[in-house]
Amino acid sequence: ILFSLYLFLLISIYFLQEKLIFFPEKLSPNYTFDFNQNFEEIDVKTEDSKTLNGLLFKSDSTKGLIFYLHGNAGSLRSWGEVAQTYTRLHYDVFILDYRGYGKSEGKIQSQKQLFSDVQAAYNTMKFKYKDSDIIVLGYSIGTGLAAHVASQNQPKQLILQAPYYSLTDMMQQNFAFVPTFILKYKLPTYQYLKNCKMPVILFHGDHDEVIYYGSSLKLQSEFKPTDRLITLLGQGHNGMTDNVVYKKYLSDLLHN
Repeated sequence: ILFSLYLFLLISIYFLQEKLIFFPEKLSPNYTFDFNQNFEEIDVKTEDSKTLNGLLFKSDSTKGLIFYLHGNAGSLRSWGEVAQTYTRLHYDVFILDYRGYGKSEGKIQSQKQLFSDVQAAYNTMKFKYKDSDIIVLGYSIGTGLAAHVASQNQPKQLILQAPYYSLTDMMQQNFAFVPTFILKYKLPTYQYLKNCKMPVILFHGDHDEVIYYGSSLKLQSEFKPTDRLITLLGQGHNGMTDNVVYKKYLSDLLHN
């Protein structure tokens, strides 16, 4: 009986893992965004002809673009609030809503699909900005996606907020009783960093209760001489963008 229950649990996890990893907020196609700064909506066409929704926030005098990949919950309705941190430093900001998030069509079905969608968004931005003027930034679940797209392109810099070593490692830390072979979304950030030629900066709070701080310590094994880990003392998983120490380091990074 116990084995049957365990088998049922594993099968359920396999087929429901998108619902266990991704928590999208869906918005009406007619939803009107309201932010206290200049922005425009950008449509991104995927390989399978779906339309993804993104927002491009404009700074007063731009030095380049922050290509921002957000966390696993919410939508652009709330994630758009982070843009002002970067536009104040004279960078435009593009934020993508993944499939099923916000006004984006479709639903997430595979890791390969996610990579393809993010690359399509990156290609769309390359019509407006040069690679050398783009900084890729990922937060939480977005860090693996950010590391992957950076490894496949030549952006100026890669910034990861609260990154994981891999989702396989996260599963082993939190759900050791679940065999990792059933995980469809492995997102091995450590492998992608091997192919990132640009400087990589990690920010991680040492009180992170979602993605354990040791993840970034492990990622240091893949560092080049230009890469850095900046520890935010007392910082949990949420609210990093508002951390005053983060903002100080960010200002220094973006003004170099």
